[in-house]
Amino acid sequence: MKKILFAVVLVISVLASYGESPQPLHVEGKNIVKADGEKFFIRGTNLGNWLNPEGYMFGFHRATSPHMINDVFSQILGPDGAADFWKGFKENYITAEDVNFIASTGANTIRLPFHYKLFTYEDYMGMNDPAEGFRMIDKVVDWCRDAGLYLILDMHDAPGGQTGDNIDDSYGYPWLMTNKKSQDKFCYIWHQIAERYKDEPVILGYELINEPVATYFGEEEKELNRNLVEVLRKGLASIREADKNHIVLIGSPQWNSNYAPLEGVDFNDGNIIYTCHRYGGDATAEAIKSYIDFRDASGFPMYMGEIGHNTNEWQDAFSKVMTANNIGYTFWPYKKCNDSCMNAFLLPEGWEKIAAFADGPRGSYGEVRDNVPDRKEAATALNGLLENIRFTNCKPQTDYIRSMNLK
Repeated sequence: MKKILFAVVLVISVLASYGESPQPLHVEGKNIVKADGEKFFIRGTNLGNWLNPEGYMFGFHRATSPHMINDVFSQILGPDGAADFWKGFKENYITAEDVNFIASTGANTIRLPFHYKLFTYEDYMGMNDPAEGFRMIDKVVDWCRDAGLYLILDMHDAPGGQTGDNIDDSYGYPWLMTNKKSQDKFCYIWHQIAERYKDEPVILGYELINEPVATYFGEEEKELNRNLVEVLRKGLASIREADKNHIVLIGSPQWNSNYAPLEGVDFNDGNIIYTCHRYGGDATAEAIKSYIDFRDASGFPMYMGEIGHNTNEWQDAFSKVMTANNIGYTFWPYKKCNDSCMNAFLLPEGWEKIAAFADGPRGSYGEVRDNVPDRKEAATALNGLLENIRFTNCKPQTDYIRSMNLK
């Protein structure tokens, strides 16, 4: 039966690959429109955990950020073994088959979170090659073009860290808001990206930074929020030096939820979208009234870049609310372990020992030596994960997909 179902998925995927080729998009008032003037409404998903690993998607609770996860794998496999693992992970986690499957559900957009280190000589996921980011994005662009999907490029992990929590792979503080060298690197990378993709219609737009300035900084929060506005201006300007046509997406501080610091701010650009996130609360228009009010006051579109991790009933209701209020959406994430996504993978046999090590005491070399699992057994489990994440071994979560108002 599994082979029959997979064959059906493959047929659907092949058919999806002959969809309409994306045409350039731009902003007109509170709408996104195609070059021919047709209104475009974002529906899709996020390729989270692929180029910005997060601990909970591996079943970890303490090793939550990319560098923490890499430490776990390096302590088990050594640096060369960890590099080999990441190479296989990047090759297997997302492929053309995954993108075609996303298109087969009726989705029209993919949001691609990425780490800035993919564009530098800094060690990241087993490499230190500034061309790696372009190699990865180029592949996704080609897959999306074939599948008829648009692509949002989301700098999820910015130089210095923009959030101050695990999601930006930082050191617990949003140093991007205070460090000029990090800001210069941030602008340089965006300029390089914009220069490369300025003529690519598959790219819906560039999302400057994800969820800037978390809620943990007390009296500093207001100053950090003010600094954020200037960082956004600099990033926007660096993109516009190379690309005056693509949409730029701007998020608000405090998990993309607090738009008060951006009220009345004029970015002097007519081709921007504001982006919000929401993972809980009531599934009603009243619950996102602040987003709707800001959208109406600014006169620019609003887009729900991340939503999900809730019941299917809640997600279905909220999808309808967002559609009724002209707020496009991409659910988080496309793929993760177990469930609560579009396509789930199982953790392999023996993974619980790796998770116990990741979440256990590793604060000294002695603790690492005392607690590291049997290396051969752990290597077998890690190789098992590389197999389990392949598209053919994942299980589509059909009720979840329907709850996104997709098919």
